[in-house]
Amino acid sequence: MRITDLLKKQGISLGVSAKDKRDAIDQLVALHEKCGNLKDAKAYKEGILKREEMGTTAIGMEVAIPHAKSAAVKSPALTAITVPAGVNYDAPDGADCKLIFMIAATLDGDVHLEVLARLMQMLMDTDFTSKLKAAKTADEFLQIIDAKETEKFPEEAAAPAPKADGYRVLAVTACPTGIAHTYMAAEALAKAGEQMGITIKVETNGSGGAKNVLTAKEIADCDGIIIAADKSVETARFDGKPVISTKVADGIHKPEELINKIVNGQAPVFHSDKKADAADDSEGEGIGRKLYKHLMNGVSHMLPFVVAGGIFIAIAFLIDAAMGAPQDGNFGSATPVAAWFKGIGGLAFNFMLPILAGFIAMSIADRPGLLVGFVGGSLAAAGSTFADPSGANGVPSGFLGALLAGFVAGWLMKIVMKGCEKLPQALEGIKPVLIFPLAGLGIVGVMMCAINPIMGIINTGMTNGVTAMSKNPALIVPLCALLAGMMAIDMGGPFNKAAYVTAAGLLANSPNDSASQMIMAAVMIGGMVPPIAIALSTTFFKNKWSEEERKSGPVNYIMGLSFITEGAIPYAAGHPLQVIPSCIIGSAAAGALSALFTCTLRAPHGGIFVLPTIGNPLMYFLALIVGSVLGMLMLAILMKKKA
Repeated sequence: MRITDLLKKQGISLGVSAKDKRDAIDQLVALHEKCGNLKDAKAYKEGILKREEMGTTAIGMEVAIPHAKSAAVKSPALTAITVPAGVNYDAPDGADCKLIFMIAATLDGDVHLEVLARLMQMLMDTDFTSKLKAAKTADEFLQIIDAKETEKFPEEAAAPAPKADGYRVLAVTACPTGIAHTYMAAEALAKAGEQMGITIKVETNGSGGAKNVLTAKEIADCDGIIIAADKSVETARFDGKPVISTKVADGIHKPEELINKIVNGQAPVFHSDKKADAADDSEGEGIGRKLYKHLMNGVSHMLPFVVAGGIFIAIAFLIDAAMGAPQDGNFGSATPVAAWFKGIGGLAFNFMLPILAGFIAMSIADRPGLLVGFVGGSLAAAGSTFADPSGANGVPSGFLGALLAGFVAGWLMKIVMKGCEKLPQALEGIKPVLIFPLAGLGIVGVMMCAINPIMGIINTGMTNGVTAMSKNPALIVPLCALLAGMMAIDMGGPFNKAAYVTAAGLLANSPNDSASQMIMAAVMIGGMVPPIAIALSTTFFKNKWSEEERKSGPVNYIMGLSFITEGAIPYAAGHPLQVIPSCIIGSAAAGALSALFTCTLRAPHGGIFVLPTIGNPLMYFLALIVGSVLGMLMLAILMKKKA
């Protein structure tokens, strides 16, 4: 939904004066009432004031966006005022607000969040806000917004189409976490297409599901498809079309090159057997690349279970600690409330290995692989053997066993599927519901009962080794520094994910072990440093960065504190030789200090939002500051001044 769809001319008042914050709110509510957006102006205003009591909605840079969901709202709408003299709105930067939007949202849906997110993206551009504040008429105000929306969200605009019956180029972008790389690649491809005069539509497979999904007609009419993804995506629909399959980073850094290959007919025609996952047969992909995509498909589906379950378990420990429960084998379940959190969290967390193995196998062998992976991961978690298939007395093979189950069972299932192609056509209908499940269950059962004893020994040895390392600072500190530094090498890529998965796996195997918790703390701090170091550098060393980089810098404070390392990617892409070494050194230093200070972390994600679950939090915060400042100083040395 576009801003201009929600903002009417009658809802805009320019050049007003406001005595104080409440006066500004009264004027904006009156505009909503004038436009007929409200059922009950008084009730809506109460919602606005209640939201302001939680914290100011001023965002700085002379801008505020008060908002409220209320039953008093007829339909989602916006109003806006400009206050040339400014009004005190308790802004975080202390500046008076001169541009104020007010969002009215209904109780159903999250329109206010969508509008708020869109406004935030647009209002980060100070040139845009300056134009709005200088607008003389409501028509001019709306035209400025419309032009900026068209520029910022080109996929919504009707671009000139060389191909009248659809888009010339289609694309799919996806990354393991579905947070940053997915949308950065989509935006880069869309902008490149607009600049080249080529119509393009990009489907994003993000954490919230597929958006802007490609239709069958669009696929049939296009010249070709670009798949920029680091995890498996559904590709059988592209059978018979030219397809380029590449990593998501190429979508960010080489969009023009990819589009030109499609337009110039340089993409190979893709053929799918419609039975196995087509991504596994992508042209020009090496075995390492395929293994990585299968692994990331499992990791991306596993992460929500690890994060949510881990945080619930951490809350259980916090509750018992606050209640003074003894830290024995029942710690975390000693009180009824803690037991509830630990029970629910443990249930979610225990899905980690089946989900990981299941979606690795599904990435290899499509839906028939899902059963073998899920069962294989469950058998790895239980430690099943031929003598003890239920795993009642078995030794779990843990994370390593689940990895092996996902890959080996997936490939074996694919061989079974290939062998079944010669069966009579009359049996085609029972293959997916009888033949494949039975064969798959037999294969994975025999395989895991055979390898679990071996993998269990390796898993136990690894856990005992880490526990031993925790008692020797000479070993645990370098390990934490190494893993924290890996988080900054590619900021969301293979090295980053390898470090994170290692820490999450150790925490899953031994959630009460101090060594596992120290490693998890070091890995999280290593992922928090790069965005914060860059934000600090753009704040205190402005002459080292371009105007656009300086504008985007403050956002990295929030991303870094939220443990979203990907905020540093645009800076690393623009200045790799300066940014990456600086961030690696800062992250490694923070990880080493975290270990030296014996900081621990029971939750596998969350940044500052899981601060109560961090052991020795003050020293952890000190380690974060030291690592971030060190990264900032390195950038100050390595970056050249901008003209």
